[in-house]
Amino acid sequence: MEEIIRVENLTHTYGEGTPFCRSAVQDMSLAIRRGEFLGIIGHTGSGKSTLIQHLNGLLKPTSGRILLGGEDIWADPKKIRDVRFRVGLVFQYPEYQLFEETVYRDIAFGPTNMGLSKDEIDRRVREAARFAGLSEEMLEKSPFALSGGQKRRVAIAGVIAMEPEVLVLDEPSAGLDPQGRESLLANIREFHRVGNVHEAYNGTTINNTNNTSVSVDNVTSQSSSSGSADDCYKRPTRTYGGEEHLTAHESDVLDNGWDPKQHEVSRSDIGNGYHRINYDDGYFRVCDDHGYVVSYGY
Repeated sequence: MEEIIRVENLTHTYGEGTPFCRSAVQDMSLAIRRGEFLGIIGHTGSGKSTLIQHLNGLLKPTSGRILLGGEDIWADPKKIRDVRFRVGLVFQYPEYQLFEETVYRDIAFGPTNMGLSKDEIDRRVREAARFAGLSEEMLEKSPFALSGGQKRRVAIAGVIAMEPEVLVLDEPSAGLDPQGRESLLANIREFHRVGNVHEAYNGTTINNTNNTSVSVDNVTSQSSSSGSADDCYKRPTRTYGGEEHLTAHESDVLDNGWDPKQHEVSRSDIGNGYHRINYDDGYFRVCDDHGYVVSYGY
């Protein structure tokens, strides 16, 4: 696949020149390909959010380069606004950024600032709302009258409506209940799949998370090796101090002979090609039709 973003020897240091100097990302290199669904994993404080804020120029590297389509995004600082249209970033807890009178106007804010026609803005708003799981009836409501999960969908739709080449999500399901988390992640995966199949989006999706709880094509970690989603599904890890550790329960699968098939007690379809599997010890997994784990826990 064609490369869309390349991170070259990126270092970002906070508080440089002060006693509180700390490098959140240090000498990191990464290649991201067009059409890929990439997961970035790592424990809290590992620098995941710092990394992704470099991808659309919200942060400037202390050293190193970010290449978008082969060009350094900071080669001409006057063009950084164009970079932010091409790389859309959904922040953690994005619902706190809503400010318009209606859901429709909030989603339309980005496309309006792109100077698009009224008809094109309308098309993008309605398609983005549909991808994010918002009904037509919600478009005329105040975003502040919606639930937390619905507000999250509005914020995501607002970035989708700009039709960026790269969609970056910073822990999009943080703070949601299990059902809301599963539903939102399913919508994101479906948006990526359908968009690329029909070339309505044909872009790259990057999900930043502290676990492997969304089905992705590829996974990279801040301080361990990258691998396919299949590899990470077989051996889910957390990274602490540069060392790999299996999550406690998944470690049992490998080390203590725990076989999930022997302990499965029920299975239910939750829609959009996803199903939940419950085990007799209270553990659960949510998988897509390909067997990739969307979420797991107790």
